Amino acid sequence: MKSGNHKNSSTARGAAAQRRKPSARPGKVDERRASKSRGAKGGAPAKNELATFDGTKPNRKGGNRSMDARFGKNNLDKPSKPGKPGGPSDASRPNKPNRPNKSNRSGKASKSGKSTKFAKAAPVRRDGGLRAGCARGSVAPGAFFCPIDSKCGGCEWLAVPYAEQLKRKQHEVEGLFDGLLDSETAVRPILGMDDPRYYRNKVVSPYVGIWDKKARQMRVLCGMYERGTHRVIDSDECLLENREAKRIILTIRDLMRRFRIEPYDEDTDEGFLRHVQVRVGHTSGEIMVTVVTREDQFPGAKGFVRALREKHPSITTVVQNVNTRQTNVILGDKERTLFGPGFILDELCGLSFRISSKSFYQVNSTQTEVLYCRAIGMAKLTGTEVLMDAYCGTGTIGLVAARGVDGNPGAARVIGVEERPDAVADARNNARHNGIKRAEFVAADAGEYMHRMADEGAPLDVLMMDPPRAGSTPEFLKAACELAPKRIVYISCNPQTQARDAAFLAERGWRIVEMQPVDMFPHTSHAENIILLERR
Repeated sequence: MKSGNHKNSSTARGAAAQRRKPSARPGKVDERRASKSRGAKGGAPAKNELATFDGTKPNRKGGNRSMDARFGKNNLDKPSKPGKPGGPSDASRPNKPNRPNKSNRSGKASKSGKSTKFAKAAPVRRDGGLRAGCARGSVAPGAFFCPIDSKCGGCEWLAVPYAEQLKRKQHEVEGLFDGLLDSETAVRPILGMDDPRYYRNKVVSPYVGIWDKKARQMRVLCGMYERGTHRVIDSDECLLENREAKRIILTIRDLMRRFRIEPYDEDTDEGFLRHVQVRVGHTSGEIMVTVVTREDQFPGAKGFVRALREKHPSITTVVQNVNTRQTNVILGDKERTLFGPGFILDELCGLSFRISSKSFYQVNSTQTEVLYCRAIGMAKLTGTEVLMDAYCGTGTIGLVAARGVDGNPGAARVIGVEERPDAVADARNNARHNGIKRAEFVAADAGEYMHRMADEGAPLDVLMMDPPRAGSTPEFLKAACELAPKRIVYISCNPQTQARDAAFLAERGWRIVEMQPVDMFPHTSHAENIILLERR
């Protein structure tokens, strides 16, 4: 279930996708830098050249465009005019009149040349079902409409009714374990969401500048990466992302004009603002904004933060993260707090957790509570067990197991094992913060640590493991068999590698007693799965 920063594969919304640099297309405004060649006379820029913020820009007559001209004269200190609620931003409007925006394939434009509404979610009924609703065209009952879902790398199954999504995932997970389940295995139905919208409590967006020759000013795009590329698909709304977080992302785009903040160009390694990450506390409502910059110095930082909080007083802390490397990795190593404490607090399964910009924390808190409660329930704790939380990260599962869920007792002793020392430090702080003394955390390889426990004859009743998408290793699984706990509770964000590891354990005398799929990421093909294994 590791989908945070250190084990991320899809959460960054395309950041791990193959990078592709598109060619220039005359007459169209592109999200990427077009041909770098210039005309023979007067140094005229090639069409669609990515705009820069160096203060001047050569024009066709060899002169310079001022900063005011590139942003639009007399508009530097004025906020852009808001569009109609749910309507397209300036960056998504068509370049030619009476033609629909190519990035919005929801249908033909109106006579005024404006593209159709970006996205309209189906309203939710009291029974948790979904009614069809869209800007135009027909959508199956229980499905959603988004004009860029064919390009965006965020959600592949948006047009599939949610009930059908759950059926597909259930069928696929069970198929992976064909031959590993016996007649006595309890296969539970997948646990879905009542309302599968706006569930991502961490929103990350890049910012890309383009020069609009027709408007003679800079446009800044923000949104998601196009599937399989590093092209930014501009969007004003997302059906998966927290709505307040998305609004903050858009406000920062508008403030860039006012504070002359230059977007980063990864081709030339120039510019200032690379990404913005917004994290929202599911229960607490606290909000942390992390501004990722290429340079250490942030001119006008105080005014920028003040203007941002005037628009969004719900923001409780703002952090500047400095990433000077020419890399696809979002966050750098150096940080400074611009406002507030530099972290947020949130509650999960009755415990409070401190979350920093780099902390691993599940992006769907609602389903995380469902997952943890089921996994710990499957562990069958009575209050006397020694439990190991392998691949423990910041200790969330182990601490919940120590406290217990639904009024049931927790483990008598929890040992959390994690290779990354920074995550172990966070886990220890979380234990102190919640007053849990029955949990200890060790920075070590889990397999080697279990081998040492076996050599010492140390007891272990329950092994809880939540490895990354690649699954576990033969060395770890051999150590688990050597230590021989009474039960293994295996949580996985990749049922394919989980089935592979389960087959390895089955060959060594273990059987699957119970299986519970959980839908952590609605509208995507990903499914989480929990299996309980006991020795035959």
